[in-house]
Order: sequence, then structure tokens, then C-alpha cells
Amino acid sequence: MDSTRERSPDPLTRPEAEGGVASRSRGMPALAATSALSLEPPAHGTDLDGERDRALAGDRPSLPEPAGVGGLVTRTFDLAVCVLVLPAALLLGAITALIIYLDSPGSVFYRSTRVGRGGQSFGMLKFRKMKRSARGGPLTLNDDERFTPIGAFLAMTKLDELPQLWNVLRGEMRLVGPRPEVPEFVARYADSYREILSVLPGITGAAAVEYASESHLLSVAQDPLAYYQESILPRKIELDLQYIRTRSLRGDLILLLRTALVPLRKIARRMIGDPRIVRREAAVFLVVGGALIITFALSSSGS
Repeated sequence: MDSTRERSPDPLTRPEAEGGVASRSRGMPALAATSALSLEPPAHGTDLDGERDRALAGDRPSLPEPAGVGGLVTRTFDLAVCVLVLPAALLLGAITALIIYLDSPGSVFYRSTRVGRGGQSFGMLKFRKMKRSARGGPLTLNDDERFTPIGAFLAMTKLDELPQLWNVLRGEMRLVGPRPEVPEFVARYADSYREILSVLPGITGAAAVEYASESHLLSVAQDPLAYYQESILPRKIELDLQYIRTRSLRGDLILLLRTALVPLRKIARRMIGDPRIVRREAAVFLVVGGALIITFALSSSGS
């Protein structure tokens, strides 16, 4: 936002503009310089300040999770999956962290402030995919100019979300659930978020799968921020509410499988559409895939 270069504090806790709206042309200077923090209250005749207080201050009791899938059952499910994928996740994470550091020296992690269950804010952990000097709002475009050289690949494959397994282990998130939003968007739809914030957010979910190509939709929109708030976010809220009211462990497994297929489809589309990136991204993909195969082979031979 501010074009003045600031002295960088601790990169792990600095409020970077990870996932912000980038200016793609001279026709969008105001959008690139405007953060969601400076949005004017929507003209809905609602008391936005009051809704923000109720949504974020936690002055209402959070609803209990459904007994059939909540509590001990879902926690056990999440921990079991985390333990199962931990060896591969650690190796993949180490390789990704090394590539990020060599590609763009600095902290490999980034904490994004999100609203969790009961309206409590927490730091959602990600691999850093933006330049350390990046500034902007809370959305990511398809070819965001703030990406590091490897950042676009991390965003496309969702590898930047891998560190959120730590949030799951800490009990701040689930593997599957409504994706946590930034405080500004939660405050805008405070009434709808009362039910959504009654459960733990997730690394993936129904809305995340349906809008796997969200960055592309934002890239072709005339006003990405307005399009997200007025078109995409209401649909995401609808999907999240539907998930909360009908969720089951079987449904969670299906969502996890659908999520695993998302990066494969996106990589295939990009390679077909832009031959120039085939060698670079295919090489990274082969290295990561080979590392996973070796890990599983070693684990199998030792058992």
C-alpha cells in the first residue's frame, strides 16, 4: 500500500500482504493501493461496527459441534491422518523450504491472521510465496506480481498450505472444514459467520474445492476485491453452511481426495496452455514426487 519502504521486523510475525490484490496494469492503481482494511462500510443499512464487535470479540457463546462428528471422533481422525502423512510431509516440507530459501532468501514461513472458532483470531501458517517487500490487500491473483519466482508454483499446487498441519496438531484447525477468512471479510458478513465460527476451520473444504481456480476468476474481474466480496464470498458462505449442517467423516474423506486431485489438474492445464513453463514446473514436480516415492519406499522396507 504505502510505497515507502519499511524496515522489516521479524518476517514470521510481520503482517505481510500474502495473498493480496496486485496491480496488473496502470488501469488499477487505486485497487493495488487499497487494502481491505480501508474499505468503507457497505451500504446495507447495517451496523457494521456492531457486527464486527459481535463477530470478533467473542461476546456470544459458540455453538457446540455436532455430537456425531465433532469432538473426540474428528480429533482422532485428524491426528491419525497427520501421523500417517507426517514422514512424507516433513520431507516435502524440508525440500519446499530449501527451494524457497534459495529462491528468495529470508523467512520461509508466513503467518496470516485469520478468524477461527468462537471468533478467536489465530496465526495460520503458510510457506512464503510473496516477495518480502510485498504490500497489498488480502487476495491473490493468478499471476500476482508480488510472487517470488517459485511463488506461483506454490500457489498453484497449494504447497504453501502444507505448514497448516501444524495448526491442525495445535487444535486450531481441522483437515476439513470452512476455510478461515481474514477479520475484514468476517465482519462484513457477521450474521452468516456466527454459525460458521461454531466449528474449527479447515485446511480444505467444500468451498475451497469448488473455488480451486479462484485466483484466475479474480484475475479476469474488473474489480477483484468487489467481485470477491459480492459474488465469491457469499457463495463460499453458502457452501460452508451446507457443509456444517451435513458433514460426516465419509464426506470429509471425499473432500480430501478431491483436494489431492486439484493441483494435478491445475499443473496439467498450465503445461498444456503455456509450454514455456513445462520444463521448470515439471522438474520441481518430479523432484517432489521422487522424494515422496523414496520416502514411502524407505518406510515400507523398514516395516
